[in-house]
Amino acid sequence: MSDRQTRRAYVGSFTAAGGPGVVSAEFDPGSGALTVLAATDAVADPSFLAFSPATGLLYAVSETSEGALAAFRVSGDRPELLGPPVPVDAAAPTHLALHDGHLVTANYGSGSVTAVRVRADGTLAPAPAAVLRHEGSGPHPQRQQGPHAHQVVSDPSGRWVVSVDLGTDSVRVCALDGTGLTLHREVALRPGSGPRQLAFHPRGDRAYVLNELAPTLTVCAWDAADGFLKPLAETPVLVGAPDGDAYPSAVVVAPDGRFLWTATRGADVLSVFALDPTGDTARLLTTVPCGGRWPRDLALDPSGRFLYAANEHSGDVTWFAVDPETGLPRRAGAVDLPAASCVVFG
Repeated sequence: MSDRQTRRAYVGSFTAAGGPGVVSAEFDPGSGALTVLAATDAVADPSFLAFSPATGLLYAVSETSEGALAAFRVSGDRPELLGPPVPVDAAAPTHLALHDGHLVTANYGSGSVTAVRVRADGTLAPAPAAVLRHEGSGPHPQRQQGPHAHQVVSDPSGRWVVSVDLGTDSVRVCALDGTGLTLHREVALRPGSGPRQLAFHPRGDRAYVLNELAPTLTVCAWDAADGFLKPLAETPVLVGAPDGDAYPSAVVVAPDGRFLWTATRGADVLSVFALDPTGDTARLLTTVPCGGRWPRDLALDPSGRFLYAANEHSGDVTWFAVDPETGLPRRAGAVDLPAASCVVFG
């Protein structure tokens, strides 16, 4: 990857809410500052993005009722759509991840996971290779009437596809091979917790599940050999009881495994946790304002020195300098980006 590419960031946004679509920005590794370069609205509601170092391409979901996946060339300032978007045979894909020559999407509306093959040149096969439909429900009368896959990630070993389902209070571990997507194990979390997002410890043997319906974090042990996730403890992400509605949205772990941060919408704060050396204990240190309203996503730059909040309702991306000794984020700047939904680096 060229030095120029390592100094780029990409922001997704909801075009239906006035967002510019897929945005490219120059990234200053010294200050953390983002400078918007160009944008394209070639795909509707590109709410989440993923960059492939192998292909040098950027990929986006289209979080619409039809649901699609798109590839972009990003060698210039303006992202360039490569071919027509590929249907995911599901509604409202909210997240995507690269896994074993495929792009995998979590489809919130349909409660499923889709795998689309990535060709050698980075372009996408014209139809899904596999769709795995989740089943189940939860106790929340409005939000858990059925499955709602919210996130999908490749585990650190690269062996398993892990999907987080808000509607069924569970995390599914799947295998992707020539026969398609196969459910290996479903792990139940506390009923009504509404898991939304998961992040692995850099050591690869712990995982942290952020729960949207109950503003908490569930610490888990992860065994990659057996594809087994074991919940260990659940802890609040806010200091005291929530003041009004609070909807946790994103979780990231420091590259050295010492700290963890979450974002919570409604409360509009970032929470700072200290992780003990085992990774079994996440201790809430404090919360700080997110710099805007409704932080939908949270991301670290490649060095782990800067933390970025995509504030959807205030229409900005705010960045914070992270104190390496305390983990505390200090607001360092912001850039206007209407309906911002995610930040990734490439």
